[in-house]
Amino acid sequence: MLNSVYQYHLDRNNRYLDAISEFINSGGTGINLVHKPDFTNLPRNISEYKLAYENTLEMAQEIREKFGIEVSVILGPHPVSWEKQIHDIGIQNSTILHLQAVKLAIEYISSGHAVCLGEVGRPHYPVDSEVWKSANEMLLEIMKLAAEAKISIQLHVEDNGEETYSDLAKLCDEANLPRHLAIRHYAPANISTEFTHGLSVTVSVGKGSIEEIIETLPNCKSYWGMETDFLDDMNRPGAVLGPKTIPKRTHQLAEKLASSGYSEIQINEIINKKKSISVTILKISENSVKIRKKMFTNHINIRRFQHAVFKKLHR
Repeated sequence: MLNSVYQYHLDRNNRYLDAISEFINSGGTGINLVHKPDFTNLPRNISEYKLAYENTLEMAQEIREKFGIEVSVILGPHPVSWEKQIHDIGIQNSTILHLQAVKLAIEYISSGHAVCLGEVGRPHYPVDSEVWKSANEMLLEIMKLAAEAKISIQLHVEDNGEETYSDLAKLCDEANLPRHLAIRHYAPANISTEFTHGLSVTVSVGKGSIEEIIETLPNCKSYWGMETDFLDDMNRPGAVLGPKTIPKRTHQLAEKLASSGYSEIQINEIINKKKSISVTILKISENSVKIRKKMFTNHINIRRFQHAVFKKLHR
């Protein structure tokens, strides 16, 4: 059975439930909602973060009730929020608020309302040395909090190839966070452990990605999955890969594995193995008019991993 999973940025005033309906009609069976802030109106205190998180949880419940599918929630303050608020309230105050929001998200996870901390990380764009240093100090503290709570984290970071993984792995080790609990999203197609340093990954499956996945698969000992961005913006049609990309890429993966000499049993093992992640992440934007969708797909039974990989990884 092919299970399709998506990651969206949704807006109640845009497609919202219609997007979920499309997801289900394409074969989707379960989703994760990943909290995404409204960057035009960021929370100014922990009470406002609580309201923002509750909105994401409420949307999750609405989807469960209307469609009867499994919905897991991923909560956390986005690193871009932290960087943007530096300009308004300074590094110290922005960091204090950010860590308060992390701790609040962990409370929701510990109580069973959410399953993973994310997206957390550091700016994916150039910043000055002081901001970069503070971002890494804060990320280390976030990892320590995750390690203490024994939860997984979804990472939003820059793309500097193997250097990024090496740096993140060192931070994980310093924080005593098992590397497989750190999930780098929108990752390069090289899934070899030598490249990922043991972090879990979800690969951005653009052109040529399947070939590189297959090439590096024999040296992969980490959890991995596939994802793509879909931007639901009438002003930018076709800006990124569409929602049908992942099912298409999954079939391509199976076909190319077969043509590379893999047996049907081996292909099923690759698809169904725990280290092959199947997860849906919905990013909820409180007031944005844009929807970005990401979807992962796999052949594993979504019921088996229940709340997707994020809960399963730290068992």
